[in-house]
Amino acid sequence: MFGVTTTLTSKGAATRQRIVEGAAAEIRANGVATTTLDDVRARTSTSKSQLFHYFPEGKDQLLLAVAHYEAQRVLTDQQPYLSELTSWRAWRSWRDAVVERYRRQGQECPLSALVSQLGRNSAGAQAVTTELIGQWQAEIAAGIRAMQRQGKVGARLDVDRTAAAMLAGIQGGVLIMLATGRLDHLEAALDLAIEGLRSA
Repeated sequence: MFGVTTTLTSKGAATRQRIVEGAAAEIRANGVATTTLDDVRARTSTSKSQLFHYFPEGKDQLLLAVAHYEAQRVLTDQQPYLSELTSWRAWRSWRDAVVERYRRQGQECPLSALVSQLGRNSAGAQAVTTELIGQWQAEIAAGIRAMQRQGKVGARLDVDRTAAAMLAGIQGGVLIMLATGRLDHLEAALDLAIEGLRSA
C-alpha cells in the first residue's frame, strides 16, 4: 500500500485504515481542496499525534493513501462480476455493475480530484493510476481467456490488446460522463465491446 514505510500491527493497520476511510468520506462530502487535517481528525476522532504517526509526511501522504483506497473501490464496486467473467450472462452483469457504479458516482470523481491535487505527473499519483489500470485490464483479460477456454471466443484473438481497447473505451465513456453527465457513451462502449467479443 502506498505511503506505508513500516510494518504495522493488526490494530495499527486497522487504525490507519479507519483514518483513510474517514478522510475519503470527508473528501467525498466536502471536496479535496477544502478538506483539512483537522476535518479528518474530527471525523475520525483521531489525535494530531496519532494522525502524524501514520502519516508523518502530512496531508499529501494521507491524500495518496486515500487515492489508493479510491482506486481499489473502483475495482471493488465491480465485484463479484469482474472476477467471474466466465459466461455471457456474467459479462452482462459486469457491464451493468460498471454503469451503475458511475451512475451512483455522478460527475464528481474523488479519484480524479485526488490525482489532480497530488499532481498528475507526480510519482505517487502515476503509481496509483498505473496500478488501477493494470489490475483492471488483467481482470478483463482473465475473463476473455476464460471464454476462449470454453470455445466462446476465438482462440486467435489478441487477449491483452482486446482488454486494453475495452478498458480505453470504458475510460473514454467515463470522461464524457464526467463532462456531460451522460452515461450513454459508456453504455455504448461496453455494449459494442462485448458484442465484438461474442463475434470474435
